[in-house]
Amino acid sequence: MYSAVFIFLFSLLIGILAPLSGVGGGVMFVPLLTAFSEFDVDYIRGGGVIVALTSALVSSPAVMMRGFTNLRMVLPLVLVSNLTAFAGGYLGLYISREFPEGKHYITLLLGILLGVILMIMLTTERLEFPESKEEDRIGRFFEMRGACFEPSLGEEISYHASNTPVALLMFAFVGLIAGMFGLGAGWANVPVLNLVMLLPIRVAVATSMLIILLNTSIAGWVYIAKGAVLPDIAVPATVGMALGSKLGASLALKVRPAVIRQVVLIILLIAASTNIYKGLTGVFG
Repeated sequence: MYSAVFIFLFSLLIGILAPLSGVGGGVMFVPLLTAFSEFDVDYIRGGGVIVALTSALVSSPAVMMRGFTNLRMVLPLVLVSNLTAFAGGYLGLYISREFPEGKHYITLLLGILLGVILMIMLTTERLEFPESKEEDRIGRFFEMRGACFEPSLGEEISYHASNTPVALLMFAFVGLIAGMFGLGAGWANVPVLNLVMLLPIRVAVATSMLIILLNTSIAGWVYIAKGAVLPDIAVPATVGMALGSKLGASLALKVRPAVIRQVVLIILLIAASTNIYKGLTGVFG
């Protein structure tokens, strides 16, 4: 009973933060619950997939209706990352069950990767409304563009994707890592969308949530098929995440982009430090 209440409240808080940052719920759920609970890491990763899926499912419709993203924007990115997320789900479970010591090194590398992303975002000046480049061939073919009303400016802005070939390679890697750890993929989606594809931060956040929804649906079946989704974790986490994400989605439409940026940085810092600590403890403990 205590663990169910704890997971519910924990997921409720993550649900509020996830739509504001676009990083999904899994990136905080998995490393933090691993650190503060006795559940097996495979079950936590399976719960993380369900948490990330729930948060994206609840919040994505609201931002799509406001024009902050669209299916044309995410289609080529999802086509690539879906395949690698599916493979990553199987690979992650295989490594943890066949080579238990290997997961400590992977966790450490993941923490370092998150730290690198955090440093890039901290040292980037133009983030909220980056200056777009000319559309590339892939972007033109898939019509990866749109327009939305930006509340902080009080006017409608247009946006389009840039550097799509580079972004596709990055999303292939992101999908693999996300599937392996049950993290969703928002921890890397937002920086790639914002810094590489040069989308406004609010558009990057909304697009990230839609990508998480489509990608995690694929990875989730892998964890379910392998028996890694435990109801004791998944049920209270899903309820808490659904309620929190509904509130967070409403706040995301009112909060200034600068505040969203701070939320992204804080979540990346927590996730990076937690994973580095867990990895070092596992390797040298």
